[in-house]
Amino acid sequence: MARAATTTATVWFAQGFVQDEDVALRKAVADYEKASGNQIELSIIPFAPHRQKIISAITSGVVPDMTMSNPNEILQLFAWQDKWLDVSDVVETQQAQFSETALQAAQAYNSVSRKRSFYGVPLRAAAIPCHIWGSLVEKAGLRIEDIPKTWDAYFDFFKKVQDNLRKQGERKVYGLGFQVTANGVDPANLFNAFLIAYGGQDIVTKDGKLHLDDPKVRQAAIKAAGYLGGAYRDGYVPPSAINWNDADDNNAFHAKLMVMDVDGTLSTEVAVKDKHPEWYYKEIVTHGFGYPNDNAGKPVPSIVPITQGLIPKGAKNVTVAKEFLKYFIQPKVIGEFIELGLGRWLPVMPSLAKSAFWQNPKDPHLRGYAHQGLLGPTRPDFYVFNPAMAEVYAQHVWSIAMIDVAKEGVKPDAAIDKAFKRIEEIFAKYKIA
Repeated sequence: MARAATTTATVWFAQGFVQDEDVALRKAVADYEKASGNQIELSIIPFAPHRQKIISAITSGVVPDMTMSNPNEILQLFAWQDKWLDVSDVVETQQAQFSETALQAAQAYNSVSRKRSFYGVPLRAAAIPCHIWGSLVEKAGLRIEDIPKTWDAYFDFFKKVQDNLRKQGERKVYGLGFQVTANGVDPANLFNAFLIAYGGQDIVTKDGKLHLDDPKVRQAAIKAAGYLGGAYRDGYVPPSAINWNDADDNNAFHAKLMVMDVDGTLSTEVAVKDKHPEWYYKEIVTHGFGYPNDNAGKPVPSIVPITQGLIPKGAKNVTVAKEFLKYFIQPKVIGEFIELGLGRWLPVMPSLAKSAFWQNPKDPHLRGYAHQGLLGPTRPDFYVFNPAMAEVYAQHVWSIAMIDVAKEGVKPDAAIDKAFKRIEEIFAKYKIA
């Protein structure tokens, strides 16, 4: 790396869920400073305040030189408004290494230039695995090996676990940890997994068009609202789930309030690895290699959220910000950064998932997680193709449909008709040429 006159770039990251993530980031920054002679003024900001800080910065025009996306859809929402710099030249340096899903997720439509381009640089990925207390399954007199391989039968199995535990007098454990709530990102992730499993993957196509008139999409949404809301209504989900935020289901899982949870990243497992190694290595199971198959026996692709490096328009030191990103996404650097963070996040390059860390036969979680989010069938989130979907999530349209079924006794088709009406109104504001 050529040494030029020392210059400083301001960089914002959200704080990690475990301290190891922040240590890994500081190491990568220190290594870059040593190699380049440049300075990085690094701010590691708690998760929620970091989200607010990005919006304030973009609104006021007083911006950092680089920030990570938080939430990830901020890339598409602000690219629409022409607020990010095009970073195609940065992505290009490792384009052949990135997964197809990471490359799609780094692009966004700019309504000013009326073009789609790279406004993000993929840094890390996540999958949304199923987390299971193997010990509770066994307590119910069942075995992990007996879990069915198709969608509805798979989730119905955990209702049976709860029924068996109730017969033993266990009143406080629920079968399913569904986030039937209108807080955070978990409910939309959960609903989308079911929507895709039921055949609704074309709700938004790559051209950014909405397809609510497709009968397959409508049926899939009705089934998703019916299964998720119905499980709560029928007493298979903890009553408190209606008010959960994104961390509450993790805490409830650790407290053994439910047998299984569908939740993003390996944060559930990584959080207990030090204090409860027996939980990590022996009691908690992350479901095999991806989701169960759909009801017809076909594989279900996982939506993989991708964290991006972003350079806001108005950044004072674009040159150093781009140079830092080019350094950071070198396979050796980004691979080490992810692994030092204990594997809560996934790499964005398939070749990195083949390392000894990810393929460690002694670790019960990492291989399956890497397969689900990187080596198995994956796809980007719907907002990648149209930022209107980010607004649908922000307005908790899917959550309201689930809650209508769960608490209000609304029929799933009526709940979805109401949701579709709202989605149509939101999409009307985002016309893609």
